[in-house]
Amino acid sequence: MDSAASEEDKEVFCLMRVDKSSGWLRLAENTEVTVGRGADVTYQLLSPTCPLMISRLHCTFKQQEDGQWTVTDRKSLNGVWVNRCRIAPEKSHVIRPGDSVQLGVAVTGSDVEFDYILAQKPLKDVKSFLETDGTKATHVFKKVKRKMSPETEPSTSSKSKLYRSSGTDTSSAQSCPLQSLETKKQRRQQSTTRSEITDDKEEETPGDVDNLQMFSQNIVMLKAQVDSTERQVATLEVRPRQSAPFREEQVRELQGQLETLRAKMMKMKTLEKSFNEAKRQLEAREEEQKTQQQEERLKKQLEDALQEQKKVMDELALSRRGFEEKLLAKNKELEVTKEEKEKARAQREEVVTQVTEVLENELQCIICEELFIEAVILSCSHAFCCFCIHLWRKKKDECPICRRVIESQTRCLALDNCIDRMVDNLSLDMKSRRRDLVSQRKGLAAPSPR
Repeated sequence: MDSAASEEDKEVFCLMRVDKSSGWLRLAENTEVTVGRGADVTYQLLSPTCPLMISRLHCTFKQQEDGQWTVTDRKSLNGVWVNRCRIAPEKSHVIRPGDSVQLGVAVTGSDVEFDYILAQKPLKDVKSFLETDGTKATHVFKKVKRKMSPETEPSTSSKSKLYRSSGTDTSSAQSCPLQSLETKKQRRQQSTTRSEITDDKEEETPGDVDNLQMFSQNIVMLKAQVDSTERQVATLEVRPRQSAPFREEQVRELQGQLETLRAKMMKMKTLEKSFNEAKRQLEAREEEQKTQQQEERLKKQLEDALQEQKKVMDELALSRRGFEEKLLAKNKELEVTKEEKEKARAQREEVVTQVTEVLENELQCIICEELFIEAVILSCSHAFCCFCIHLWRKKKDECPICRRVIESQTRCLALDNCIDRMVDNLSLDMKSRRRDLVSQRKGLAAPSPR
């Protein structure tokens, strides 16, 4: 009981059919679920409005190792749509609870026949709505047995009773009790009247194929009457001579009735043949009408499928035009970005050129014509290399530019830092040359400024 209850409380993944209280599809764990209209799929979907809407193998659902479910379109005609977007065929697409999954397209209006939503719910809540996997709809047609009406049932009472008094006992020489000719004529007239009524009924029935069984039974009954009449004729022929006048009269009557019955039997056989022929023609016409209806239905389905395919092709063409327009816009943006990059590079090169000119014109020592190395500022505010001004002051103690007496000199770390950062952006040759120059001057161990 506990295991059954836990199984009922277990949450399962299923595809809930939109606006339907049945036909939900359960997605079993660690199993590839196949959907289509073929016979060898997990769930067989048959569209009553458009049989070709679902392909034989339309799509498959599979759970990944991380527990997420994926859907794959198996190159179906009308596609698989996730959240109103058609997914690419033969590529797994991850779906999450709450996502909309549509199989096929809408035939009329905007409603899709097979519209589902992925959900994760307890088994007991969805068990009554789930579709049984692998089931197919079957239809059993019972053949209705036709019951014959009492009017059409054969009756032995229709047999002639005119000769019931003609016994077969020949032990006595006396003749059998004879009936008057008037009574025989009356019975013959009654029999003829009944025969005419039967003939009228038979002439009215050729158009009704369902009465063929009744005519077959009438033929059997007529054969029985013919056999009975022939036996009576044979009985009268073997009777004694004393009853010859009456026997001859009975034989003639029986022979007349025998001829009438034979004519009726021939007529019934002819009617039976005509009935069989009419029945075959009617069945052939019904079969031809069914074939024509089936062909028309197939043509209509094919036209609907072609129209749907045309709609899909139009949608693809429209999407292609949209993608081409977006691609052109992206190309234009790339061209504009490329032009902007070219402009930025030109500006950067111009800035580098200007910086180089500034370095060459403003940050060079006029004595060594190199960038300042350990720059010092004199009392007159002019800057020189520490090593260069030291050598200069050995000859003259005045500024090389303004010729003022040098009263003091001071290191300028700001110039040194600025020059070092600018040198980092110069070429490798200039960097290497400056490193060699700095090392050379440091080796000479210039004295520190006063």
